[in-house]
Amino acid sequence: MVPEDDDTRISRRTFVRDGSRAAAALALAPMIVPRHVLGGVGYRAPSRTLNVACIGIGGMGMVNMNVLVQAGENIVAVCDVDFAYVERSLAGRLRPPQGQTSSTPESLRLKEAYEKAAKYVDFRVMLEQQKDIDAVVIATPDHLHGIMANLAMKAGKHVYVQKPLTYSVHEARLLARTARETRVVTQMGNQGHSMEGSRRIKEIVGAGVIGAVREVHVWTDRPQRYWPQGIPRPARPSKPAITTPILGAPAASAAATTASAMSAAAAAATAATNAVVPPRWSMRTVDNAILRAMAEDPQTPPPGLRWDLFLGPAPDVPYHPVYHPFSWRGWPEFGVSAIGDMGAHLLDQPYWALDLGLPTSVIASSTPWPGTPGNLGAYPLAMTARYEFAARGDRPPVTLSWYDGGLLPALSQDIVLPRKDGGGGVLVGDRGYLTYETYGEEARIYPEAAAASAAAVPKTLPRIDVPHEINWAQACKGEAVASCPFDYAAPLTEIMLLGVVALRAGQSQRIEYDAPGMRITNLPDANAYLTREFRGGWFPG
Repeated sequence: MVPEDDDTRISRRTFVRDGSRAAAALALAPMIVPRHVLGGVGYRAPSRTLNVACIGIGGMGMVNMNVLVQAGENIVAVCDVDFAYVERSLAGRLRPPQGQTSSTPESLRLKEAYEKAAKYVDFRVMLEQQKDIDAVVIATPDHLHGIMANLAMKAGKHVYVQKPLTYSVHEARLLARTARETRVVTQMGNQGHSMEGSRRIKEIVGAGVIGAVREVHVWTDRPQRYWPQGIPRPARPSKPAITTPILGAPAASAAATTASAMSAAAAAATAATNAVVPPRWSMRTVDNAILRAMAEDPQTPPPGLRWDLFLGPAPDVPYHPVYHPFSWRGWPEFGVSAIGDMGAHLLDQPYWALDLGLPTSVIASSTPWPGTPGNLGAYPLAMTARYEFAARGDRPPVTLSWYDGGLLPALSQDIVLPRKDGGGGVLVGDRGYLTYETYGEEARIYPEAAAASAAAVPKTLPRIDVPHEINWAQACKGEAVASCPFDYAAPLTEIMLLGVVALRAGQSQRIEYDAPGMRITNLPDANAYLTREFRGGWFPG
């Protein structure tokens, strides 16, 4: 081993701090003790281990954390606003599999990593106090992604952010800019981009197998089966839920009225009046039933939940279990609906394969949006959006249609629409069609002649043989290139979010978009939906 002096020493911290330069530093490998010298076969030297902090670990964040733990990365800190929920999630993972009596070794490793990590409820405190963090995983509700990722990058941390990258178009552009300025390694959590299917689709489409593509359709059944939408907002605790009186309810009769004073006809009329009439069922009846059920729920934050930190930059909405845990995705203060949840897994393939860029216009329509303009309920149960993309070189313009909530395209072609995990897509070319399932998997080519041509297309893109999170971790250490960095993820996210912007602009109200200027040109008021108002003290910078 070559001795180190002050001029040649490379610390583990310096090595992983700048992933873009770490690969070059591998040339100085003699200065770092080889793993086999320290600990035998399979040992990972501390200089090759990433110190990771995970923010938001009750749901998908625990999945991300588990992948990193099993790969040998070091979880130095975890941050969550509701550790009671986190521990329930962890307990679920520790349950023995069916037919077994003990937890799996993998779940026990996860438990050990969780127990060892420092615990924080405020990510700002964590970034300030925990000095050994190299990289941060963010898997919180959507409205917190932008501010957390921006502050982490400015603190010099590599960042992995669950999809959607941000809550607003403005924040997406901000994160892309900060990533360029700080030169940290970034990744959005759309794991399909690292999988074989998405890469094969790009190769097949790029080879011209289905010809020029002018039409794309993409769909998901979410939010159905997952979280509620199309419902009214719960009343504030100080206000009773709105109820609709049941028509025909019995009215009090005067005590002085006696049967002997009435004629037989009058008695019959009174009986008819006093009969209980079944209520009429309408959507108002359904809404009122939901409001009554909401009013019966506990509306005090459960022990351990820091609701103020859950809100973060969002408006001051009173706690209700309809928002947390998980169902936040359906509410406009916290999430960006089904297109924000699944767009990154389903729009990614045509965006990449066709080099779409940003749209020139978007128009959206939906089922009714409950509430009033000043007090919107959850996002509509289902929506559709149509995007127009300009020609790119010799490639023609493209019309892309999005459908969610169970809606599907009405195509005249005799092809099977994939529905795995509730979603799929189809690219319509002038020589054939390509369908794919969620994450770009199971691509199918029609007709048979085109499918035969597709099989002969060579594989030209690099393949990623590790999980998406590990690809990022390797990139942080200079061992790989990140699959979906923010300079790619930000415009993809912008496309997703513009569907929500168009919906908020008005039913079937086309927005014309100046992408270079990040500006809606025909409806000036709709520009407010490209950004957001931040609660005091929470602006991302």
